[in-house]
Amino acid sequence: MSTVKLERKPVCHVMALPYPGRGHINPMMNFCKLLSSKKPDILITFVITEEWQGFIGSDAKPDNIRFSTLPNVIPSELVRATNFPGFVEAVNTELEGPFDQLLLERDLQQPVNVIVADPFLVWAVRVGNGRNIPVASFWPMSASVFTVFHHFELLKQNGHFPVDVLERGDEVIDYIPGISTTRIADLPTILYGNDRQLLHRAMETISSMYKAQYILSTSIYELESQVFDNLKAKLPIPVYPIGPTIPYFQLSESSSILHDGLSYLHWLDSQPKTSVLYISMGSFLSVSQTQMDELVFGVRDSGVRFLWVARGDASRLKESVGDVGLVVPWCDQLRVFCHDSIGGFWSHCGWSSTIEAVYAGLPVLTCPIFWDQVPNSRQIVDDWKIGYRVKKNEGAEHLVTREEIAQLVRRFMDLESNEGKKMRKRAKQLQKTCQEAIAKGGSSDTNLEAFIKDISQGHHH
Repeated sequence: MSTVKLERKPVCHVMALPYPGRGHINPMMNFCKLLSSKKPDILITFVITEEWQGFIGSDAKPDNIRFSTLPNVIPSELVRATNFPGFVEAVNTELEGPFDQLLLERDLQQPVNVIVADPFLVWAVRVGNGRNIPVASFWPMSASVFTVFHHFELLKQNGHFPVDVLERGDEVIDYIPGISTTRIADLPTILYGNDRQLLHRAMETISSMYKAQYILSTSIYELESQVFDNLKAKLPIPVYPIGPTIPYFQLSESSSILHDGLSYLHWLDSQPKTSVLYISMGSFLSVSQTQMDELVFGVRDSGVRFLWVARGDASRLKESVGDVGLVVPWCDQLRVFCHDSIGGFWSHCGWSSTIEAVYAGLPVLTCPIFWDQVPNSRQIVDDWKIGYRVKKNEGAEHLVTREEIAQLVRRFMDLESNEGKKMRKRAKQLQKTCQEAIAKGGSSDTNLEAFIKDISQGHHH
């Protein structure tokens, strides 16, 4: 009787390494869930710090995604905003050793086909290359922001770096390939001002990406097609736009069960169609107290219905804003965006929120503060034409008064005006573009399939 030798079928093993921050971990996890749905026999090791395991360890996820942890050798998420440059430094120096160790252990258990790494962990590509494991750089911002850094030398050659943004912010730049025009003031804030100390890290991030084997973009080809065409022609490695990396695939799941416990969804059910302004003040950096007060009274005086998500100061806010709206400490943002009572979004324009607004077909009132929020605001207002700026000039010291805010909010939420109708029509067109990209055979779907094929083909050992 012949003995049947049981061979272990080689599994495609992906190691996901997000940067330790909410705006990075969420898109990476959404990407992993997408991967897992497209290829159920894949194994994904999702690497986070012990602290983050505490935050998200109990969230629902597919069985083929497993957490592996790194020790808490960086400042806590709870204090990272107090010294952001210090946090960035620690992330760039303290985590490399522990990750290399973990990679070695996991790779022995089950050979790793690819490391999908957030490039803001600048050492990730170096570690992967050192162990002869391919790395896919998972860029968590827009392709336009990437291309600005990719063409950084052009800013220098044209005398636009370094530059005093207060004096020359309104000068227009038209020489960055793929970007029609941008004011200097609409470039990422780390190119000028107080955030300049983060610039050398960003430049290191970009140059590490050239040494990766793939670039995954969280954007959608059609949203930034000229930028992608230019990058694909110039970069020697595949660039795959696979966005949006937002939890759209969970929207269909058991919404009735969820509905029961969520009073804000019931409240939305009772509001007129497209009548509610959703206001989110981001999870990280915020505005001055004086500006916050103007904002609160401006929104109140506008008379427009609103759903306001305010982490932390929800109770203080409730007292001030009156009863036209609802203030909540948290909500399932994408689910709310897709509710038909919501008619617009007041946003800091982080990339995930920007893409969620596009997916839901919402116009945006932009109020950027930091980093890539400013160029995202430019894309929303100037390229896609689906929003207005709250501030005409982005200077932090320029206060927007409650009168200006009340007037702007009314104008933005006016469904009858000609410009309002045009803006909402464009938002719906972008939404359709987005839905076509993720449908079978669409650009993001095709790119994801191509990436899966690339990484499944061979083991590196």
